[in-house]
Amino acid sequence: MQANVRQVADGTYLVHGSNTNWVILTEGDAVTLVDTGYPGDREQVLASLTEVGSSPEAVTAVLVTHAHNDHLGSAEYLRSTYGTPVYLHEAELPHARREFLHQVSVGTVLKNGWRPGVLPWAVHAIRSGGTAHVPVAAPEAFPATGPLDLPGSPVPVYTPGHTDGHSAFHLPERGVVISGDALVSGHPTSRIKGPQLLPDMFHHERARAVASLDAFEGLEGDLLLPGHGPVHRGPVREAALQAKERAL
Repeated sequence: MQANVRQVADGTYLVHGSNTNWVILTEGDAVTLVDTGYPGDREQVLASLTEVGSSPEAVTAVLVTHAHNDHLGSAEYLRSTYGTPVYLHEAELPHARREFLHQVSVGTVLKNGWRPGVLPWAVHAIRSGGTAHVPVAAPEAFPATGPLDLPGSPVPVYTPGHTDGHSAFHLPERGVVISGDALVSGHPTSRIKGPQLLPDMFHHERARAVASLDAFEGLEGDLLLPGHGPVHRGPVREAALQAKERAL
């Protein structure tokens, strides 16, 4: 399966892998990679870098919204093979090291197997490495507050709930918000389309996930690049309000 690479703004690419997304930010010859798909998406990740005229050697840093396998899949590979630093929110570091795992359990998935789309999604997730052990040996906390000195100048936005250290990224100069799993626009296990929270079983603390939607309401931008689902065009604050209304 080939990844679907879409340029959504100058130097900004949303890549649809197998049921999950990652983002490539370019600035000259340098790249920031935000999330890395499932372990089984590795060839797609590498191919997507080639498609935008880059390479894994050009990746200045990997930013990870959160340490679930479908976003962390190739982070350690890039770190150990190319020396690429892997940055997350400080609260997410032990999760990335796999000192614990805040991820939906197989048992919970089976209990929800009657819901439309859950079992096909689960089969795909397992085949793609969703239950593999893929810790990052030496993850690092974001090196600064405010804009990071990386291609795209992304600004981390703390959005806990889905996991303890989930972070979105704001690119004010590009009018872009990379929302990870704190705000999505679709998922194989969801019957609705458009801005929403993921189904309840995926959140470590759903109440905090709902509360974190408030963080998006103050962000300027009209391009939402979610961890799951298509690009959403329109004011990000309105997308967050719509997701909150659906969640309450």
